[in-house]
Amino acid sequence: MLDAAGRSEQYLDTNGVTLRTIVEGDGPLVILLHGFPRCWYLWRHQIDPLKAAGFRVAVPDQRGYGPSSRPERIEDYNILELAADVIGLAEALGQEKFYLVGHDWGCIVAWYTALLYPHRLHCVMGLSVPNQPIGPAAVNPPGLDELFWYIRYFQNPGIAEKEFEADIDRTFRSFNGARGEGAPTGPKQREATFLGDGPIANKLLPTITEEDHAYYVASFTESGFRGPINWYRNMGRIPTLTPWLEGAQIQVPAYFLAGSDDPVLKFTPNSFDRQDRNFADLRGKQLIDGAGHWVQEEKADAVNAAITSFLTSMREEVGG
Repeated sequence: MLDAAGRSEQYLDTNGVTLRTIVEGDGPLVILLHGFPRCWYLWRHQIDPLKAAGFRVAVPDQRGYGPSSRPERIEDYNILELAADVIGLAEALGQEKFYLVGHDWGCIVAWYTALLYPHRLHCVMGLSVPNQPIGPAAVNPPGLDELFWYIRYFQNPGIAEKEFEADIDRTFRSFNGARGEGAPTGPKQREATFLGDGPIANKLLPTITEEDHAYYVASFTESGFRGPINWYRNMGRIPTLTPWLEGAQIQVPAYFLAGSDDPVLKFTPNSFDRQDRNFADLRGKQLIDGAGHWVQEEKADAVNAAITSFLTSMREEVGG
């Protein structure tokens, strides 16, 4: 079983699954949610600064990832289950209300947790993925096939998993060898594979060490890719599962942060500028200059300052 890289871990039961969770520190609870293709280790640079700021930090491997539960059914990875996992995690740690931060898919889960359970959050902070209006257009925007073609590629069970699991070291060198841009975007032929047949980068991102790379490889060697990719296979169900949320704003205090070079922003035009309209109480939005998709790995100090500043100000406001 994959080790916790020297961190304190707990296996917590929540919403019918068990999530391996890094739990450290004392004080009000903050939960950090990773996205794809990452695991709890994505937040390794944020744990100690948040502890030093007086927070108890919980960082799960979400369902489908690492040694956490990996349900077989595709539908078990829908947004309602993912949000309920977060609430159950807080309950397992004895907390009624908590602070929530998410990145990439973890950001989507954080936004929906805030929409579905506003009474359970002091505030929410999202990294990379803007909060979009709820409705069919949010999960099937114009140009999806051309720009985010990989989402279509992920829909057929077994295809992407086979490609990625054939050589997980190569897969992660592809993910981490470009300039931190994360998921590939831009026009591509429908019959093309995700990684392609050509050479991959022979040099990792400057912020990804060989040790970091090896940890991600080990995590996905244990879990495989089926569970994580099943999250994408439920994207189209979001509007039908949450029809009452169409047009809803997030009501709890919120903050949005992204890298200035994150392609998610580049292919959701004007989304950063328009964030204000999707929140009732947006306390701030920020671009980290020179950062790509993996902003908390690429610009850890700037991200740590932003997260601790927002959460500390909210703790002072709510008194806990």
